[in-house]
Amino acid sequence: MKYKRILLKLSGEALMGKKQFGIDNERLLQYAREIQEVSKSGIQVAVVIGGGNIFRGIEASGDGMDRVHGDYMGMLATVINSMALQSALEKLGTATRLQSAITMEQICEPFIRRRAVRHLEKGRVVIFGAGTGNPYFTTDTAATLRAIEIEANVILKGTRVDGIYTADPEKDKTAKRYETIKFSEVLERKLQVMDMTAFTLCNENKLPIIVFDMNKPGNLHKVLSGEKVGTLVEF
Repeated sequence: MKYKRILLKLSGEALMGKKQFGIDNERLLQYAREIQEVSKSGIQVAVVIGGGNIFRGIEASGDGMDRVHGDYMGMLATVINSMALQSALEKLGTATRLQSAITMEQICEPFIRRRAVRHLEKGRVVIFGAGTGNPYFTTDTAATLRAIEIEANVILKGTRVDGIYTADPEKDKTAKRYETIKFSEVLERKLQVMDMTAFTLCNENKLPIIVFDMNKPGNLHKVLSGEKVGTLVEF
Protein backbone atom coordinates (compact mmCIF):
# COMPACT_ATOMS: atom_id res chain seq x y z
CA MET A 1 0.00 0.00 0.00
CA LYS A 2 1.23 3.47 -0.91
CA TYR A 3 0.00 5.26 2.22
CA LYS A 4 0.58 4.42 5.87
CA ARG A 5 -1.95 6.83 7.42
CA ILE A 6 -4.96 8.37 5.71
CA LEU A 7 -7.79 10.73 6.51
CA LEU A 8 -11.06 9.84 4.81
CA LYS A 9 -13.53 12.71 4.38
CA LEU A 10 -17.13 11.64 3.81
CA SER A 11 -20.13 13.82 3.08
CA GLY A 12 -23.14 13.62 5.33
CA GLU A 13 -25.46 13.80 2.31
CA ALA A 14 -23.98 10.54 0.99
CA LEU A 15 -25.25 8.76 4.10
CA MET A 16 -28.83 9.43 3.00
CA GLY A 17 -28.47 6.84 0.25
CA LYS A 18 -31.91 6.57 -1.36
CA LYS A 19 -33.59 8.44 1.49
CA GLN A 20 -34.52 12.12 1.52
CA PHE A 21 -33.20 12.69 5.04
CA GLY A 22 -31.22 10.97 7.77
CA ILE A 23 -29.15 7.79 7.51
CA ASP A 24 -29.57 4.88 5.10
CA ASN A 25 -28.33 1.84 7.03
CA GLU A 26 -27.40 0.01 3.84
CA ARG A 27 -25.10 2.84 2.76
CA LEU A 28 -23.69 3.16 6.28
CA LEU A 29 -22.83 -0.54 6.37
CA GLN A 30 -21.20 -0.35 2.94
CA TYR A 31 -18.93 2.45 4.16
CA ALA A 32 -18.13 0.54 7.35
CA ARG A 33 -17.14 -2.59 5.40
CA GLU A 34 -14.88 -0.59 3.09
CA ILE A 35 -13.18 1.13 6.02
CA GLN A 36 -12.79 -2.16 7.87
CA GLU A 37 -11.13 -3.79 4.85
CA VAL A 38 -8.59 -0.99 4.56
CA SER A 39 -7.91 -0.95 8.32
CA LYS A 40 -7.34 -4.72 8.33
CA SER A 41 -4.72 -4.29 5.58
CA GLY A 42 -2.58 -2.30 8.04
CA ILE A 43 -3.38 1.24 6.94
CA GLN A 44 -4.12 3.66 9.78
CA VAL A 45 -7.52 5.24 9.13
CA ALA A 46 -9.02 8.47 10.47
CA VAL A 47 -12.44 9.69 9.34
CA VAL A 48 -14.26 13.03 9.25
CA ILE A 49 -17.91 13.00 8.18
CA GLY A 50 -20.20 15.92 7.43
CA GLY A 51 -23.69 16.51 8.79
CA GLY A 52 -25.63 17.72 5.76
CA ASN A 53 -28.05 14.78 5.83
CA ILE A 54 -29.34 16.09 9.17
CA PHE A 55 -28.64 19.83 9.35
CA ARG A 56 -26.69 22.46 7.41
CA GLY A 57 -25.85 25.57 9.41
CA ILE A 58 -25.12 27.77 6.41
CA GLU A 59 -28.54 27.03 4.88
CA ALA A 60 -30.28 27.74 8.18
CA SER A 61 -28.48 31.09 8.43
CA GLY A 62 -29.80 31.93 4.96
CA ASP A 63 -33.30 31.39 6.32
CA GLY A 64 -32.71 33.88 9.12
CA MET A 65 -31.10 31.79 11.87
CA ASP A 66 -28.01 33.18 13.57
CA ARG A 67 -25.00 31.78 11.66
CA VAL A 68 -22.99 30.89 14.76
CA HIS A 69 -25.98 29.10 16.30
CA GLY A 70 -26.63 27.24 13.06
CA ASP A 71 -23.01 26.17 12.71
CA TYR A 72 -22.95 24.69 16.20
CA MET A 73 -26.12 22.76 15.38
CA GLY A 74 -24.36 21.48 12.26
CA MET A 75 -21.43 20.32 14.39
CA LEU A 76 -23.81 18.29 16.55
CA ALA A 77 -25.20 16.70 13.37
CA THR A 78 -21.70 15.50 12.48
CA VAL A 79 -21.44 13.84 15.90
CA ILE A 80 -24.67 11.93 15.25
CA ASN A 81 -23.25 10.65 11.94
CA SER A 82 -19.93 9.84 13.59
CA MET A 83 -21.69 7.81 16.27
CA ALA A 84 -23.64 5.92 13.60
CA LEU A 85 -20.44 5.09 11.71
CA GLN A 86 -18.73 4.06 14.95
CA SER A 87 -21.61 1.71 15.78
CA ALA A 88 -21.54 0.16 12.28
CA LEU A 89 -17.78 -0.42 12.45
CA GLU A 90 -17.90 -1.95 15.90
CA LYS A 91 -20.73 -4.30 14.85
CA LEU A 92 -18.29 -5.62 12.25
CA GLY A 93 -15.64 -6.08 14.93
CA THR A 94 -13.46 -3.06 14.15
CA ALA A 95 -12.08 -1.16 17.15
CA THR A 96 -12.84 2.57 16.98
CA ARG A 97 -12.50 5.77 18.94
CA LEU A 98 -14.68 8.84 18.48
CA GLN A 99 -13.11 12.18 19.36
CA SER A 100 -15.07 15.43 19.40
CA ALA A 101 -13.94 19.03 19.13
CA ILE A 102 -16.83 19.86 21.50
CA THR A 103 -16.65 18.15 24.88
CA MET A 104 -19.29 15.41 25.29
CA GLU A 105 -17.84 13.13 27.94
CA GLN A 106 -20.71 10.64 27.99
CA ILE A 107 -20.41 9.68 24.31
CA CYS A 108 -16.90 10.45 23.06
CA GLU A 109 -13.39 11.52 23.96
CA PRO A 110 -12.27 15.13 23.62
CA PHE A 111 -9.92 15.68 20.68
CA ILE A 112 -6.36 15.21 21.92
CA ARG A 113 -3.81 14.94 19.15
CA ARG A 114 -1.36 12.61 20.90
CA ARG A 115 -4.15 10.29 22.00
CA ALA A 116 -5.57 10.20 18.46
CA VAL A 117 -2.17 9.24 17.04
CA ARG A 118 -1.76 6.53 19.67
CA HIS A 119 -5.15 5.04 18.77
CA LEU A 120 -4.15 4.98 15.12
CA GLU A 121 -0.85 3.29 15.94
CA LYS A 122 -2.81 0.59 17.79
CA GLY A 123 -4.90 -0.08 14.68
CA ARG A 124 -8.09 1.63 15.81
CA VAL A 125 -10.20 3.66 13.37
CA VAL A 126 -10.40 7.21 14.75
CA ILE A 127 -13.47 9.29 13.89
CA PHE A 128 -13.29 13.04 14.42
CA GLY A 129 -16.65 14.72 15.15
CA ALA A 130 -17.93 18.27 15.65
CA GLY A 131 -15.75 19.85 12.95
CA THR A 132 -13.09 22.18 14.29
CA GLY A 133 -15.30 23.16 17.23
CA ASN A 134 -15.59 26.66 15.77
CA PRO A 135 -18.30 28.31 13.64
CA TYR A 136 -17.56 29.53 10.09
CA PHE A 137 -15.41 26.47 9.29
CA THR A 138 -16.61 23.57 7.15
CA THR A 139 -15.99 19.87 7.71
CA ASP A 140 -13.60 20.05 4.73
CA THR A 141 -11.48 22.43 6.78
CA ALA A 142 -11.84 20.20 9.85
CA ALA A 143 -10.69 17.19 7.81
CA THR A 144 -7.66 19.08 6.51
CA LEU A 145 -6.73 20.40 9.93
CA ARG A 146 -6.98 16.96 11.56
CA ALA A 147 -5.03 15.36 8.69
CA ILE A 148 -2.19 17.82 9.20
CA GLU A 149 -2.26 17.37 12.97
CA ILE A 150 -2.05 13.57 12.83
CA GLU A 151 0.48 13.74 9.95
CA ALA A 152 -1.67 11.79 7.51
CA ASN A 153 -0.07 11.04 4.13
CA VAL A 154 -3.16 11.96 2.10
CA ILE A 155 -6.76 13.17 2.31
CA LEU A 156 -9.26 10.94 0.51
CA LYS A 157 -12.41 12.85 -0.31
CA GLY A 158 -15.18 10.32 -0.91
CA THR A 159 -17.98 11.85 -2.99
CA ARG A 160 -20.70 10.69 -5.38
CA VAL A 161 -18.58 11.81 -8.37
CA ASP A 162 -15.60 9.77 -9.58
CA GLY A 163 -13.08 12.61 -9.56
CA ILE A 164 -12.49 16.20 -10.64
CA TYR A 165 -13.84 17.26 -14.03
CA THR A 166 -13.32 20.19 -16.40
CA ALA A 167 -16.96 21.09 -15.63
CA ASP A 168 -19.85 19.67 -13.59
CA PRO A 169 -20.36 16.19 -15.14
CA GLU A 170 -23.97 16.11 -13.96
CA LYS A 171 -24.71 19.21 -16.03
CA ASP A 172 -22.16 19.00 -18.87
CA LYS A 173 -21.92 15.64 -20.62
CA THR A 174 -18.75 16.75 -22.47
CA ALA A 175 -16.86 17.31 -19.19
CA LYS A 176 -13.61 15.32 -18.95
CA ARG A 177 -12.10 13.83 -15.81
CA TYR A 178 -8.56 14.59 -14.68
CA GLU A 179 -6.45 11.64 -13.50
CA THR A 180 -4.00 14.05 -11.87
CA ILE A 181 -3.99 17.81 -11.53
CA LYS A 182 -1.72 20.34 -9.83
CA PHE A 183 -2.90 22.53 -6.96
CA SER A 184 -2.00 25.59 -9.05
CA GLU A 185 -4.17 24.36 -11.95
CA VAL A 186 -7.17 23.86 -9.66
CA LEU A 187 -6.81 27.45 -8.48
CA GLU A 188 -6.29 28.83 -12.00
CA ARG A 189 -9.32 27.01 -13.40
CA LYS A 190 -11.46 27.73 -10.33
CA LEU A 191 -12.44 24.08 -9.95
CA GLN A 192 -14.50 23.11 -6.91
CA VAL A 193 -12.54 20.54 -4.90
CA MET A 194 -12.86 21.79 -1.32
CA ASP A 195 -13.67 25.11 0.23
CA MET A 196 -10.83 27.60 -0.18
CA THR A 197 -9.66 27.51 3.46
CA ALA A 198 -9.28 23.72 3.37
CA PHE A 199 -7.66 23.72 -0.06
CA THR A 200 -5.16 26.42 0.94
CA LEU A 201 -4.22 24.46 4.08
CA CYS A 202 -3.54 21.37 1.97
CA ASN A 203 -1.48 23.38 -0.49
CA GLU A 204 0.61 25.09 2.18
CA ASN A 205 1.28 21.83 4.04
CA LYS A 206 2.00 19.74 0.91
CA LEU A 207 -0.88 17.38 1.66
CA PRO A 208 -2.18 15.60 -1.48
CA ILE A 209 -5.90 15.08 -2.06
CA ILE A 210 -7.62 12.24 -3.88
CA VAL A 211 -11.24 12.80 -4.94
CA PHE A 212 -13.12 9.59 -5.76
CA ASP A 213 -16.55 7.93 -5.82
CA MET A 214 -17.02 6.35 -2.39
CA ASN A 215 -20.43 4.96 -3.33
CA LYS A 216 -18.96 2.38 -5.70
CA PRO A 217 -18.05 -0.70 -3.64
CA GLY A 218 -14.33 -1.49 -3.63
CA ASN A 219 -13.18 1.96 -4.70
CA LEU A 220 -11.55 2.85 -1.39
CA HIS A 221 -9.36 -0.25 -1.52
CA LYS A 222 -8.56 0.38 -5.20
CA VAL A 223 -7.45 3.95 -4.49
CA LEU A 224 -5.12 2.77 -1.72
CA SER A 225 -3.78 -0.06 -3.89
CA GLY A 226 -2.57 2.52 -6.39
CA GLU A 227 -5.19 1.92 -9.07
CA LYS A 228 -6.15 4.92 -11.19
CA VAL A 229 -9.44 5.67 -9.46
CA GLY A 230 -10.59 9.26 -9.00
CA THR A 231 -8.36 12.32 -9.32
CA LEU A 232 -5.11 13.02 -7.50
CA VAL A 233 -4.38 16.66 -6.64
CA GLU A 234 -0.59 16.96 -6.33
CA PHE A 235 2.20 19.53 -6.34
